[in-house]
Amino acid sequence: MTIAVTGAAGQLGQIVVSKLRSKFPSDQILALVRDPSKASSLGVAARAFDYTKPEDLLPALEGVQTLLLISSSEIGQRALQHENVINAAKQAGVGRIVYTSVLNAPGSQLSLAEEHRVSEGLLMASGLTYTILRNGWYTENYLRSLESALEHGAIIGSVGDGKIASATREDFAEAAAVVLVEQGHDNAIYELAGDRAWTQAGLAAEVSRQTGKTVVYNDLPEAEYAKVLEGMHLPPSIAASVASWDAAAAKGALFSEDKTLSKLIGRPTTALEQAVREALKAI
Repeated sequence: MTIAVTGAAGQLGQIVVSKLRSKFPSDQILALVRDPSKASSLGVAARAFDYTKPEDLLPALEGVQTLLLISSSEIGQRALQHENVINAAKQAGVGRIVYTSVLNAPGSQLSLAEEHRVSEGLLMASGLTYTILRNGWYTENYLRSLESALEHGAIIGSVGDGKIASATREDFAEAAAVVLVEQGHDNAIYELAGDRAWTQAGLAAEVSRQTGKTVVYNDLPEAEYAKVLEGMHLPPSIAASVASWDAAAAKGALFSEDKTLSKLIGRPTTALEQAVREALKAI
């Protein structure tokens, strides 16, 4: 059996491939990437694979039985790109697609959830066997700004007291690898979230505790937060989206008490304390 991973050179994809190699023969793992030269360090064969070029997808999927479709990073283009992959997989005779969606997709208030809802619908209507992994937010999303937070003594956002049940990329990658190689996940939909939810104020307190420096959480109105992000050189449309995700999180969009993720990986999800500790080492 050949397992293929799309976006294998990306942040999540690289970890998935690494996890797969510990569970499955490397010569039966295939990295699908836009530029195969960027996959040379993965230790598996690579083929060119571009979601936007449907004419090239079919030959790249030749001989693939199980496909991990890591969702496209191109917001606004995702549904069409995913449809291209699903159609090619169907023509190529792929047996099952595992798709990375978003937490609580059917009712999520996140603006990006609609593309995931459409993609899930396309997959379920395709006739292919599927497994849908509704991933929560990556803890790393909130740790990229730690250096700035330490410099200015503050973490900013628009989450309010909203709880975030995040997990690390490694946690989600481990779950994907498990589902790819194990039996019993056909036509399953999993809500995947961290075991222990936290707030931005809690994150600030943890950073303060580990560094000995005072860091607070400053909650801003959504529009004001978007303007601040623009000042950090984010394009206005992206800044508005990021701020809107925070506003949705304030209403519970990134919270779940589901413990399926830790059950799949056979261990507790990575605690915020550990994730902060690792992030601080990189500064």
